Parts: sequence; structure tokens; C-alpha cells
Amino acid sequence: MKLKFWEFSLFVALVLAILWGALLERQQIALAGQMVRLHVVAHSDGVADQMLKHYVRDSVWAEVEPLLAAATCRTEAEATITAHLSQITAAAGATIHDWGADYPVQASLTWERHPTRVYESFTLPAGRYHALRIEIGEARGHNWWCVVFPPLCMEVASGPDALEAAGLTESEVALIAGSDQGYTVRFRALELVDGIRARIGR
Repeated sequence: MKLKFWEFSLFVALVLAILWGALLERQQIALAGQMVRLHVVAHSDGVADQMLKHYVRDSVWAEVEPLLAAATCRTEAEATITAHLSQITAAAGATIHDWGADYPVQASLTWERHPTRVYESFTLPAGRYHALRIEIGEARGHNWWCVVFPPLCMEVASGPDALEAAGLTESEVALIAGSDQGYTVRFRALELVDGIRARIGR
């Protein structure tokens, strides 16, 4: 059966979209393979709980940064984090106690799906990342995300130089530090692909 022009065009567009999605996904997987995200979840969306979330973030960062100073890859970073989870939990717990709250806190290293996140000088695409997850209390409040390895969380204003210093390749820096609207379109497309994968359980 001979395809009509519009049917052929739609078929070609669909094939190109699938190939494009596969390319974007490979790029995201390669990027995620070098990173450990930091994910802090507040007890609630109350003003005090959201402020506490940031204090806990700072205490966790202060605890983790020197521990990961000698790490040269994600595997080493994860091994160090795993070996010091109780120490990290204690630091977060001390901050909560100093705040005057009695929330429990839990730290874990886990795979998570993260949405596209836009920072001051770079954007991280949606996808699965290994993350140091800090849950405060009931963990029902808004989240705070960044990258604990390479150490980008407190360097988001320093631009591509910080990304290159963190060990990312030139193509990876170009991917996440795009200066035009094209990268936004690419990441939204990747977010759609990741959403489909999440629904089908992959």
C-alpha cells in the first residue's frame, strides 16, 4: 500500500524523534554516570520547615565536602558516602536539634528520577541519578537538588569553568551549560522520554 505524503512525513518525523530521544538519553546516562546528586526533602512546606531544609543542606554539604575531596570518580564518591552515612545523618540531626525541632532524619544513597533542574549557570537534564537523599521528618515538603559529586552545589554561579574543573568533558559542559534556547528544547524532550520510561517501569 502506497503511503500518502503526509503519512510518510509523519512516519519520518516519528523515526527522527525516536532516534533523537535515544541520543539524548545516552547523553544523560553518560552524564549521570559521573555524578552523585544531593536531594534534601523538607518535613513540610511550612516556612520554618523550608528554612530548616536549607540549614540541613548546608550542614550536610559541610560534612560531605571534605570527605569527597580525594574522590576521583563516582564509584569512589559513593563508597565514601556509604561508609559515612551515619556521620552524615548525625550532622543533619544535630542541625535539626539546634533548630529546636525533634524531626527524625534519614540519609541514604539511592537511585532517583530527577526532573530537569535549572541553576544559575547550568541545567541538568531529567533522568535517573544516584543521589544522597536526606529526608527530614515526614519528608512531604518541597525538595532541594544539586550535585554533591563533582562538587558543584556551591559553585553554581561560577559558570562553565567550574564544570570543566569538576572533570566533565567539553561535550558534557556544552550539553548542560547551553547558552541558547536549543538546550531547553532538548531537555524538555528528554524529560518527556524519561516520563514515558518511568510509566513503563524502566
